[in-house]
Amino acid sequence: MNIALRINNLEVVYNKVIRVLVGLSLEVPRGNIVALLGRNGSGKSSTLKAISGLLRVENGEITEGTIEYEGKNITREPADMIVRSGIFQVMEGRRIFQDLTAEENLRAGAFTNARAHDLRENIKMVYSHFPALKARRSQLGGYLSGGEQQMLAIGRALMAQAKMLLLDEPSLGLAPLLVRELFRIIKDINSANQTTILLVEQNAQAALSIADYGYIMENGRIVMAGEKETLLNNVDIKEFYLGISGANQERSFRNLKHYRRRKRWIG
Repeated sequence: MNIALRINNLEVVYNKVIRVLVGLSLEVPRGNIVALLGRNGSGKSSTLKAISGLLRVENGEITEGTIEYEGKNITREPADMIVRSGIFQVMEGRRIFQDLTAEENLRAGAFTNARAHDLRENIKMVYSHFPALKARRSQLGGYLSGGEQQMLAIGRALMAQAKMLLLDEPSLGLAPLLVRELFRIIKDINSANQTTILLVEQNAQAALSIADYGYIMENGRIVMAGEKETLLNNVDIKEFYLGISGANQERSFRNLKHYRRRKRWIG
């Protein structure tokens, strides 16, 4: 198995005192979609920022462990060098340029490769995945719908010719129909471009529907991992992430104590 990304025993600390990742280890095979699942505050977004070099922006730092991409240690590389190596993070909340048109946003994503021929071909490629953006190419980003803005954010990553996408909560704030369409497109991008994807999501059902493999995080640690079929059939995953009890009834587990979940993971 060719491993694109390998994280080994990673520890991340914010403001010198707040430890958010503890001994985190995971692997992302080249060309696969790997889902990283967990509740709010479990450390998913911090994991992506550690990979993409964006921890410094929030006064975070890697204090232990290593991150390797394509066999190269990128643990403390600057963010711009990590982008140039082929990794691009699509941030939670989209973060598009609202006062630029959709196509100007896409062109901004190509700053690491501004050759005219590549620019034209990459824009065509993005529009082939996202026809809605082509129809809105001259519209200001701030006037696009939430789904279109999310497509634009992913399209901007494709313009950078990313070999690996780090997607942070792409379904956030989208209606169920849009979520299904967006995840279908993410799967198409993975298949058509052989793009490796590390997908952070709270929507476990949607993420595992397209993933090859999944990791579950709790309190900065990986507590469970497996092939998507294994996770989808796991009683704990059904109960705490899909909201399905043994009787196949939807239930709310918001008020369950955390220690009860941890006991079941460890057991």
